[in-house]
Amino acid sequence: MRADVLVTPDELAAALADDEPPVLLDVRWALGRSRDEAHERYLAGHLPGAVYVDLATELAAAPSPRAGRHPLPPVDELEAAARRWGVREGSSVVVYDDVEATSAARAWWLLRWAGVASVRLLDGGLAAWEAAGRSLEAGEVTAEPGDLVVRPGAMPTVTVDEAAAWPGTGVLLDARAAERYAGLVEPVDPRAGHIPGAVSAPTWGNLAPDGRFAADEALRARFAALVGERPVAVYCGSGVTAAHEVAALAAVGVSAALFPGSWSAWSNDPARPVATGERP
Repeated sequence: MRADVLVTPDELAAALADDEPPVLLDVRWALGRSRDEAHERYLAGHLPGAVYVDLATELAAAPSPRAGRHPLPPVDELEAAARRWGVREGSSVVVYDDVEATSAARAWWLLRWAGVASVRLLDGGLAAWEAAGRSLEAGEVTAEPGDLVVRPGAMPTVTVDEAAAWPGTGVLLDARAAERYAGLVEPVDPRAGHIPGAVSAPTWGNLAPDGRFAADEALRARFAALVGERPVAVYCGSGVTAAHEVAALAAVGVSAALFPGSWSAWSNDPARPVATGERP
């Protein structure tokens, strides 16, 4: 379970020294960070051999009110991007970022959804790699083109209508910050609040103080209290940090569906009701 989702810096260093090392992807996107700044950070220093991934253009389609700020990309475009990254049929892949895997998780989820069986997150990301005494390199990395054939649907998703109905039979987790869930602030989307019936479960609660994923015991306790044995679906602002919650659940053996449009799609539809406050 955890070993299928996460890899430590030492484990990754050993894997990179193998005859068939994993494809290594760097996702430097962060809310409020420009694309130019993200790429500049990558160029200044990244894990050796890591290929840069642009979340806004390669891990998402163009935004729209109906589909949200980061819709799933068209299959042919995702396939072309993955081939640019060097992903081949049968490749293992490791993804990382510099924001506690909250951006890299989008690449993890999307490649899993695309049918890539072996995709893991570097636990603790760039900071953990450097803390382990591992080196970085500068400049652009161009991979030998891959031959991946994307086979979508390997990870479950829910539509907006299914998300609306989900609290009746399962648990719909809202992975945004608690103040956004409560409707106290809304810095990005048109309306503040949450999907009626959704339960607040901020993504940051999946992490230990050092930025790594919390221990299995802590994650199990967290999700046992939130979801018990009921079916789980997750959303966030635009379907990015919700993937981190799906990864945390997967690390302890719980399968969860993702609502790709998330709050950005829901809040743009005036016909959809909005709840506020700390309760579902």
